[in-house]
Amino acid sequence: MLELDLQSRQPIYEQLKSQISRMVLTGDLQPHDQLPSVRVFARDLGINPNTVQKAYQDLERDGIIYSAAGRGCFVGGGAELGEKLKAMHLEGVTWEARRAQSAGIPCQDVVQEVRRVYDDAQLAKEGESDDTN
Repeated sequence: MLELDLQSRQPIYEQLKSQISRMVLTGDLQPHDQLPSVRVFARDLGINPNTVQKAYQDLERDGIIYSAAGRGCFVGGGAELGEKLKAMHLEGVTWEARRAQSAGIPCQDVVQEVRRVYDDAQLAKEGESDDTN
């Protein structure tokens, strides 16, 4: 389900947020699906419950999930959810593009790298579908 990189420079709660967002965007998590409780998720991932709680709080603040008192946390609903997630992810791309530009990296190099990422993902996806045939 989720893969956390404990050696990454990206904080674990941000990795968790990013992966839950990705799962919503790809349809792996549907609107109103219930997320695991903080304690269960933390135990299953082998991380501190406060880390899960922080990720859930940020996702709720961003409107990606909502909590129901005594029932837990759920994936948000509504047509605007997908657009909100896309905008959040594109914000990150914009930020990185600005960093690359200020570091003097030519635009074509950045575009080439983005294309490589997409091409690699497509090849991996095609490889998965070949394995199931």
